[in-house]
Amino acid sequence: MRWALWVLVASLGAVMSESIGRAGDEPNYDESKVPSYELPDPLKSASGRTIISPEEWRRVRRPEILKLFTEQMYGRAPKRPEAVLFEESLIADNVLGGKGEFRNVRIWLLGRREGPAMDVLLVLPKKAPRPVPAFVAMNFRGNASTHPHPKIPLSRNWMRNDPRRGFVDHRMTEKARGVAASRWPYEQILDRGYAVATVYYGDVDPDFDDGFQNGIHPWFYRPGQRRPAPDEWGSIAAWAWGLSRIMDYLERQDRIDPKHVAVMGHSRLGKTALWAGATDSRFGIVISNNSGCGGAALSRRRFGETVRRINTSFPHWFCENFKKYNDREDAMPFDQHMLLALIAPRPVLVCSAEEDRWADPRGEFLSCLHADPVYRLLGTDGLGTKTMPPVHRPVLTTVGYHIRAGKHDVTALDWKVYCDFADRHWKRGGKSERRGGAAK
Repeated sequence: MRWALWVLVASLGAVMSESIGRAGDEPNYDESKVPSYELPDPLKSASGRTIISPEEWRRVRRPEILKLFTEQMYGRAPKRPEAVLFEESLIADNVLGGKGEFRNVRIWLLGRREGPAMDVLLVLPKKAPRPVPAFVAMNFRGNASTHPHPKIPLSRNWMRNDPRRGFVDHRMTEKARGVAASRWPYEQILDRGYAVATVYYGDVDPDFDDGFQNGIHPWFYRPGQRRPAPDEWGSIAAWAWGLSRIMDYLERQDRIDPKHVAVMGHSRLGKTALWAGATDSRFGIVISNNSGCGGAALSRRRFGETVRRINTSFPHWFCENFKKYNDREDAMPFDQHMLLALIAPRPVLVCSAEEDRWADPRGEFLSCLHADPVYRLLGTDGLGTKTMPPVHRPVLTTVGYHIRAGKHDVTALDWKVYCDFADRHWKRGGKSERRGGAAK
């Protein structure tokens, strides 16, 4: 009965989102119509004092900014479970042309063998010296969608319907194996010496609005609580919390180097990766791909997707407090350049696509530019250019930026840039020199 209700709510939500898309204001794609705006200064405290030292940043300003984003946008998440409980099994050895192995890791999210769990697909290189660095990233369609191997378990959690690709009655079928494999070039990644840990984001919280009655949220409600408080976690914060539970596991086994784990995400999961990186310093590198509004793009530009549009179409992504900024972006005491600044001094890479105007590539670059002063205060090289680079000329300084030709997607070229960025900052394989189009 409860499952049937979820399905009904999800279907209605999809219809409502489509109606909103038809009836809402047309998005602005004209730079001449971007309104004038003034960004909050990440190096000016709430009391108006200019931050002039790394110690002041860590002690005064960073906590202020983190509190703003937590209470006004993403929402407060629970602390990590006291115990880390997982069960690992070998799915297949000598896969990917004999270069790798697939393992399934079930992680119980409450730290005990009851309640919700997520299944992580761990893809390990067989020939690289161990421990190996790794990328952690959520997927949209289930682990089995990332590769057609018949032994990768099919997810049993709610999925968006797409019968043509094998998603029927909100369930994954055998037909869906490998449908997203182009986004996960595992052999290419293993050749670079990296492991991958991926999980279906719906294992943590199904991506539809039913008032937070499904997924992880109800397990943390206080007696009598029916939904998160206005400053408590939405779905993006829940997914980020789930990424940190993968990190809990990776710290406890000897095949992955926990000091060299990068978190990556695409689209709404790019927003998630940035928030995970801002709240969990164990992620050594943070990468967003086409993350747009609520991710790397400046909200005040109102270009492509806007705060009102995202909060209306996806009311479950952010905390309730964020809705008060619908059509009031200038009233926000923060903008997304300050989210990038929270990651400092760890390397952050923002990736855009030329045709993905909805995600506002220029707004993503400008966030990098305006986060640069914090990175420089903390002793890094910041963003190595003041000018948005052309396509396929990645800037791989500590604040990195890359724009490629094409649409909203993840490609093998994107993964090459991710690996180049990690090689440079982790000084792997003698590849620590400046690369690509990084400005000197």
